[in-house]
Amino acid sequence: MSNQNDDEHYSMILEWDPRSDIYIATVPELPGCRTHGATLEEAVKNGRDALELWVDAAREDGDPIPRPRHFTPRTSQAPVKETVTVAYP
Repeated sequence: MSNQNDDEHYSMILEWDPRSDIYIATVPELPGCRTHGATLEEAVKNGRDALELWVDAAREDGDPIPRPRHFTPRTSQAPVKETVTVAYP
């Protein structure tokens, strides 16, 4: 996956799952693009990997790739610290 269009970023939602003691990473624009990690850093890394694999598989299969959407945080206490960039075909 290349980074040709630096203006487009997918959102990644990170949530703590106390039942499983893991962080869940979800890319809401990409159906089924969800993973987890034992730490927040691992969940972000795995989320990036899942996003890239999702887009690569869609390209190989000729499936459409949804464009990123912009989401409003639920609270003002959740600043955006990181974005993920994906180029479009």
